[in-house]
Amino acid sequence: MKKEELFKKLESLGLPLLKTTSEPDAHEVLAEVVRSNDVRLWEAFPLLLANSFRKGLVRLNELYKLMKKTSDRSRLRSLVTMSCAMYEYLKLEFDWVSNLKKPSLYSQKLFNDFFNCFRTKQTFVGNLKKVSSERVVHTFKTYFSQTPDVNTYAEMKEDFALEYALSQLFSKKQKELFMKKLKREKLTKTEREYYSRTVKKKVSALANATLHKLAFQLSRE
Repeated sequence: MKKEELFKKLESLGLPLLKTTSEPDAHEVLAEVVRSNDVRLWEAFPLLLANSFRKGLVRLNELYKLMKKTSDRSRLRSLVTMSCAMYEYLKLEFDWVSNLKKPSLYSQKLFNDFFNCFRTKQTFVGNLKKVSSERVVHTFKTYFSQTPDVNTYAEMKEDFALEYALSQLFSKKQKELFMKKLKREKLTKTEREYYSRTVKKKVSALANATLHKLAFQLSRE
């Protein structure tokens, strides 16, 4: 695949460099990104991976099979692990992240190194040399919250801005109950009691018009 054609297919995975009218083979596009030796595309990999999973376009075993060279498989492992570290750094809790943590695609040592780079805003080394942790985060924040087809809460919950805001206010369990209640899913007796005792109080505070107005005012300063 020529680079011009690759750029044309990247938009549907959330990186609108050029316009496209057809849905690409996500495995082929991601594989080309891995092999591209283009730092800009590597910095967009967490975004492309997240959008591919959100749209149900990717199966990891199929992607791995496209990596014929040892160097490409090593770089894929680095990019996947770097993506996991970024999601963790931004406190994003995607259900599918657990599927990434396989020996062929993930390294705990690399994860720790990448996470530290995100925390200290450093440039990566190794086979992702010159990839900027700050640009990786910037690319994700810029494009992930602008992806289309966010019409229901089930889809919205993976939108960066909403996910990040919820993570600042609720624990993981509280957020799960918040989403279940919003989608009118049935709660167990224990969940109902916990929701009423803890989560509902926070929800009521968030619904306070005066508090909302003040918070909005402060957020703009």
